[in-house]
Amino acid sequence: MIDHPVLSDDQRTPPKTVAEATRKGRDLREHHGRGGAEVGVRRAEQLVERELVSDRDTQSMYSDFARHAVDKRTRHWGDTDKPSTGYIAWMLWGGDDARDWIEGPRPTLREVGV
Repeated sequence: MIDHPVLSDDQRTPPKTVAEATRKGRDLREHHGRGGAEVGVRRAEQLVERELVSDRDTQSMYSDFARHAVDKRTRHWGDTDKPSTGYIAWMLWGGDDARDWIEGPRPTLREVGV
């Protein structure tokens, strides 16, 4: 694996829409007292602050979104009054906006084996 970024800083900077969705996830977690593991909470801080996301973390996020897409079929998905735990975790990672954002550079990362 290479140890320098393949993606540009612009590609690795979370868009404003991702930061906004992540804030919603943090608010839901705080209000309901659940949702998201510690790694999700740390990722949320990074996304809200729009800090650069490493190539490896971009790939990790892609994998997590793919693995947890099935959660969208659970009861109370998207219900902010009584959200599912999976929904809260999804939003901590930036929700659909983050999933769409990281899909863009994925082919480049795959080419170099990230």
